[in-house]
Amino acid sequence: MLPSPYVIETAGPTQDVLGTVDGKPVIRIRGVRHYDHGHGRLLLLTVSARGVPGYEASLADTVPAVLDPEQEVLPSEAVFTPGQSADEYSKKSSNQMKQSQDSSVAAALAFSKKHGTDVSDAEISVHMDGVGGPSAGMMYSLGIIDKLTAIDETGGNVIAGTGTMSASGKVGAIGGIRLKMIGARRDGATWFLAPRSNCGEVVGHVPSGLRDVAVDDLDGAYAALKAIGEGKGGSLPHCRVADNRS
Repeated sequence: MLPSPYVIETAGPTQDVLGTVDGKPVIRIRGVRHYDHGHGRLLLLTVSARGVPGYEASLADTVPAVLDPEQEVLPSEAVFTPGQSADEYSKKSSNQMKQSQDSSVAAALAFSKKHGTDVSDAEISVHMDGVGGPSAGMMYSLGIIDKLTAIDETGGNVIAGTGTMSASGKVGAIGGIRLKMIGARRDGATWFLAPRSNCGEVVGHVPSGLRDVAVDDLDGAYAALKAIGEGKGGSLPHCRVADNRS
């Protein structure tokens, strides 16, 4: 029953960024014309963790987790700062999510403007309680763009993805990608958009029935999304070990 010096991670819940949470849209747009296509889904992915501040794990929990291919065990110092309180950990995670949402909105607006959509009066907010960290950024941006365009980019598909998003549109690496692929397939996704810088962790671990696509930036992620929706995703780039770069 002693506290574990490790963090135990499992695939967490997913959320359709085109949908609602507690009756509120995840992405809310005002001031400009927008669309709710209501067919496909764009899933953001999460990892559930025990052994972080506020969510304790015991040494007895660690042993079976090491042997379970659907769990990952990490040294606690790789996940949070030693001595960090539950409040500090939660605040840091929430701040990362808020910064991610702001960058995602900025990137989506810049992309939309570049492609001829008038977004000068757009007011966009993202509502997602209970999820922290920066890794949903790419999916927020894609969801915003989908809602600002008349076409349904998903084509009715369930498309999952993960990756940070900078305001300039760069997709960045995230943690827990193997677990996130498990969660994606579990919840019905058949496509998975992955940061190219995470590809070394993707190769050889893609669940059966899930097709990975390596992306570098928002332009590439949107192009992949559109190709999938048009039934032309077969030629999109898989992850390769050689793609794994910072």
